[in-house]
Amino acid sequence: MRSAGCWRVDSPRDVDPAAVACARRNLAAVGVPVLAGDLFDPLPAAWRGRLDLVVANAPYVPTVAMALLPPEARRYESAAALDGGSDGLAVLRRLAAAAPQWLAPGGHLVVEVGQTQVERFRAVLSEAGLVPSVVRDDAADATAMTGRCPDDVAGGRYEN
Repeated sequence: MRSAGCWRVDSPRDVDPAAVACARRNLAAVGVPVLAGDLFDPLPAAWRGRLDLVVANAPYVPTVAMALLPPEARRYESAAALDGGSDGLAVLRRLAAAAPQWLAPGGHLVVEVGQTQVERFRAVLSEAGLVPSVVRDDAADATAMTGRCPDDVAGGRYEN
């Protein structure tokens, strides 16, 4: 939906059937469609190169650290929602690689990462052609990273 100079994606998406069912129940009353699929796969092709903001709650916990999570996280969250592979960046790497094809010039990708992953993910974002930045909230013990699509890039292609 185009509004006030930006695209608003009203459709959350997920790969976990239970999460998709829960989102559909929660959003049914407001008429928001929920898409099921992997990363950008379920999005309409017409959105390619037109998104100003992509916020993803992707898994970033390294596999070996899964056992160290609080019991409630392990009990109530699916492993797919938490386990980010050997270094925790497996899904985030795929997301960063695909994002420039979907972001509008100047658009942003925003994700949460672990504090120890900042430098590695900064390199991933840069390699994908995105301009990385870090936002740290010590009170919440949370680290977010953004990757901005340069103004001369649209839909993964440099414009002349």
